[in-house]
Amino acid sequence: MTENLLLAFGLTLMAGLATGIGSLLAFFTSTTNTKFLSFSLGFSAGVMIYVSMVEIFMKAQDALVASLGNELGHWLTAAGFFGGMVLTAAIDRLLPKQGNPHEIKKVEDMETAKPEVKDRQLLKMGTFTALAIAIHNFPEGIATFTSALQDPALGIAIAVAIAIHNIPEGIAVSVPIYFATGSKKKAFRLSFLSGLAEPVGALVAFLFLMPYLNDVMFGIIFAAVAGIMVFISLDELLPAAKKYDEAHTSIYGLIGGMAVMAISLLLFI
Repeated sequence: MTENLLLAFGLTLMAGLATGIGSLLAFFTSTTNTKFLSFSLGFSAGVMIYVSMVEIFMKAQDALVASLGNELGHWLTAAGFFGGMVLTAAIDRLLPKQGNPHEIKKVEDMETAKPEVKDRQLLKMGTFTALAIAIHNFPEGIATFTSALQDPALGIAIAVAIAIHNIPEGIAVSVPIYFATGSKKKAFRLSFLSGLAEPVGALVAFLFLMPYLNDVMFGIIFAAVAGIMVFISLDELLPAAKKYDEAHTSIYGLIGGMAVMAISLLLFI
């Protein structure tokens, strides 16, 4: 497992810094390609839901049942799964609505910004948005890192799905910060830095979880990772995809993501 450390850190860093791509899109394109973004978000949700329920949850259950017995193993798997959901929901509930990075923003919203406005209160709100996304990305970093550590192929799939999910978050962070400061450079920098919360999550997992990573700990973490990813998909990705595009594009993306994930898992049997 330790031989995958560098790959696990690298994948987590790549996924987190995708917020910077979203920020760049906000500054270097005039409109948002909503159909493509809707399909991509649906695709990401499909990958996350399928891999969570078919692969990650089952691996967690197998590890816990083997270590703790049939009844306790199944109960602890379910507890870990819903515990991951509760953790993610609690983070979302603690974020004030105006600072929540899942408030949908488009590139064309930049046109309504007033660069001359440099009010301190707006600057504070913009900076808080970057902080909010950093807090929100922290458990995603743990999820990507632990998955890649256990199974590199699985880690790559999760990292790509989370990276896609982070691109519109980068737009959502950079736009209000630009509103507040009038500075594209500052908006990009803060959006880019907020993505570093994911590798920080990986570092925390490495320092505090790795020493205790036996089969039981691994099973609980993997069950929680499955819960986190299903919650993100149902609470964030699919609603965001629907807001970007009202047609069936997001559902086609969802099915496509599931199919690609299913084929990739079958190829490794």
